[in-house]
Amino acid sequence: MTRLPLVSAVIVALTSTLLAAHDDRRDARGDRHERSPLVLGHRGATGYLPEHTLASYALAIEQGADYIEPDLVSTKDGVLIARHEVDITDTTDVAAHPEFSSKRTTKTIDGITTTGWFADDFTLSEIRRLRAVQRLAFRPQQYNGSYRIPTFAEVIELAQSARRSHGREVGVYPETKHPTYHQSVGLPLERRLLTVLDRYGWNRRSAPVFIQSFEVANLKLLNRLTSVRLVQLIDANDVRLDGSIDSDGYGPYDFKAAGDLRTYADLVTPSGLAEIASYADGLGPWKRYVIGGRAVDANHDGQADDVNGDGAVNDADRSATPPTSLLRDAHAAGLFVHAYTWRSERQYLLADYGDDPVQEYLHFYCLGVDGVFSDNPDTALTARTLFWFTPAACAPFRD
Repeated sequence: MTRLPLVSAVIVALTSTLLAAHDDRRDARGDRHERSPLVLGHRGATGYLPEHTLASYALAIEQGADYIEPDLVSTKDGVLIARHEVDITDTTDVAAHPEFSSKRTTKTIDGITTTGWFADDFTLSEIRRLRAVQRLAFRPQQYNGSYRIPTFAEVIELAQSARRSHGREVGVYPETKHPTYHQSVGLPLERRLLTVLDRYGWNRRSAPVFIQSFEVANLKLLNRLTSVRLVQLIDANDVRLDGSIDSDGYGPYDFKAAGDLRTYADLVTPSGLAEIASYADGLGPWKRYVIGGRAVDANHDGQADDVNGDGAVNDADRSATPPTSLLRDAHAAGLFVHAYTWRSERQYLLADYGDDPVQEYLHFYCLGVDGVFSDNPDTALTARTLFWFTPAACAPFRD
């Protein structure tokens, strides 16, 4: 029994040595030494704790994530905070604060009209009185009300503390949320973001930072203002029955605002990727652009069937389609590919993977994806260890 700590120490030391062999891989532009594929803590470790909280980010770091991802919106007084949307109704306890009842209003953001409470109507001091809640009913609810809303500066401070607390570097991967909207209300995000990076010494090419956006104009502006690596996100409406992406008429909102009719599907053509490479370093597609999910329509009514009979139609009722050419095309254009989003719950796993989320990660790792956004960084890292050190792990996914 007394030998177990020694054995554990040997295992840890051996694993660290093996991992070090993967620290010399450079990113697509050769600017940093990065592990590949990167594990990106999606809003932290949101499979376990409320999203965009310091606790969620800290758990992602504890689990081993290479980067943590704060979505950024602005307060009324111009402070960047970590929230997935300007609308904070579903991710905070704001509705339980009678002192803020008069702030409930209706706004149109990116063409969608919503009634609720919005971050840009609150000062930072008012935001400090709110607490985060879990927005997904099937995830743990016992932490609701426990954590406050962090600023972007606090997220960077947490990431930078990882070198002291965990002996390794952890980066940040901020997303500018609704930049056209923020511009319209006099709260542009871009220079504020760079000011915070400047404050912490991370507004430089070699810093562990990526900036991402679903819009294009703000990335082009950032390309002129900073050398930090930039990532063009690619969204879509849905997956068609045959597993292909339905993005007809749906493109970056700044395109729509400018009368540009191009869609996200246009951006992932070879010519679109070449344009992206002129202002960005990487591509952030929804993972269904890489591997689709084919549905069953036994009734020929144009609707996907509930194959597993659980009363819901979701990814578990779909099967994986052959990989598209997107990874190959993006790499040919000089872009790395960080896809999103991996979640461990069964409804998010194609039938091919059964109840084992590790198999989904392995499928994408074996295809050559450069990074994954995960709600469960621990599972992503388990899969990465298998990918790196178990040659047979890719055998099920070879043609």
